[in-house]
Amino acid sequence: MILASASPRRQELLAAAGFSLTIEPADIDETRMPSESPCELVGRLATQKAQASLAAHGPLGAGETLLAADTIVWTGDDVLGKPIDQQDARRMLAELSGKTHHVSTGVCLVRATADGTCTTRTFVETTAVTFRTLSTDEINAYVATGEPMDKAGAYGIQGGAGRFVERLDGDYDNVVGLPVARVLEELGR
Repeated sequence: MILASASPRRQELLAAAGFSLTIEPADIDETRMPSESPCELVGRLATQKAQASLAAHGPLGAGETLLAADTIVWTGDDVLGKPIDQQDARRMLAELSGKTHHVSTGVCLVRATADGTCTTRTFVETTAVTFRTLSTDEINAYVATGEPMDKAGAYGIQGGAGRFVERLDGDYDNVVGLPVARVLEELGR
């Protein structure tokens, strides 16, 4: 499988599911369009990453699959990307403290059939995550670990922030970075 992502978490999840991966990250403009909902944004970004990766890679060989994905954290209409610095990470975690937020992953799968034609499936998986109320000291200590700096919403549920979660409604792997069960289901179609 070609993975159009540099995310180590996606690589780990897919490797654990038994996939042999070729990593070919796609670099695109991730600017949100006016009036675009969070789910529309993440679906579009996954599709654009797949298109950019295909343009760089060239046509897929028979039986090859390409997966592109993007994950965002959002509340209401506010999308939280990766923090730009520690202050931004603290702001995001304070915003999520004691509240329910959503983690949405857009996935675009492109698969070449034996005759060379390609089929494309795009979907968005959303998980609701509720954080307990966090103290300023907890937020500062977590940010000081450096863990939140490369993660949407400034946290990794699979790491130290797992202890912040009071409730999870949906796919845990989706919050890590890829809804593996849904990917397998879509590949089986």
